[in-house]
Amino acid sequence: MVTAHPLPEGFTEIEVFAIGTALLVEALLGFCLNGLTIISFRKIKELRTPSNLLVLSIALADCGICINAFIAAFSSFLRHVFTFIIFFTYSSFVDRYWPYGSDGCQIHGFHGFLTALASISSSAAVAWDRYHHYCTRSRLQWSTAASMMVFAWLFAAFWAVMPLLGWGEYDYEPLRTCCTLDYSKGDRNYVTFLFALSTFNFMIPGFIMLTAYQSVHQKFRKTGHFKFNTGLPLKTLVICWGPYCLLCSYAAVENVMFIPPKYRMIPALIAKTAPTVDAFVYALGNENYRGGIWQFLTGQKIEKAEVDNKTK
Repeated sequence: MVTAHPLPEGFTEIEVFAIGTALLVEALLGFCLNGLTIISFRKIKELRTPSNLLVLSIALADCGICINAFIAAFSSFLRHVFTFIIFFTYSSFVDRYWPYGSDGCQIHGFHGFLTALASISSSAAVAWDRYHHYCTRSRLQWSTAASMMVFAWLFAAFWAVMPLLGWGEYDYEPLRTCCTLDYSKGDRNYVTFLFALSTFNFMIPGFIMLTAYQSVHQKFRKTGHFKFNTGLPLKTLVICWGPYCLLCSYAAVENVMFIPPKYRMIPALIAKTAPTVDAFVYALGNENYRGGIWQFLTGQKIEKAEVDNKTK
């Protein structure tokens, strides 16, 4: 059975295809870079340190974001597949692009929030580790690193599961090819959830990163040796996730439905660049990790000085 699907309201054919292409590029690029980070950690012994375990946590979360984006891209392209056959004759598939039903939407929303929040929490954990590494000269232990990683994922899972239990709600994005937190209602349930969510998963991690990297920057300025760009991690967080947080926050005080649907998709597209940017900030931008990746790709043994865990 071949069925033509109407365009989602507010979008043209070319815009649907363009957004799907952007999602696909973001998904593939981010997945490849973070996949390389994960494989290098597994293959190169010198990279297997407690500090790099936190970098691995970011890479795992970012790979999850990329998978989430790939599913959305696939759904966007369904309209453009000639003579596409409806999966098992879903009746709900006639008027929307999402092929996995309402339960699939809830799972997709949960998965997207889980990996996004885990990525942000893990970024804060890296900032905490770098503060202690450079400012207090205390070395991170495996037990502490593993506990921080587990906590970041469990904390993210707690907040991601709340909409499934009734505090907040997952629903379709304006393009109807992916699912996320429903900000269209702006009722008390949404406002209370958003306030708690943004406080514990954006403002507090952002504060940890700000104070930690400010201290590290002062330490670097005293020594005259800048190991990495201390302002880049927080800028990455704000630029990638800030527009989406701003959209959701605005929905708590005003009705955002007057904003054209295609413009409401822009923050989501920006957020999905985070995996690619994180790979450059935390893996390729880390001299130690970059050396390990080079060894994995070329087989050239990196020097001991380069694999020193103090080089970050």
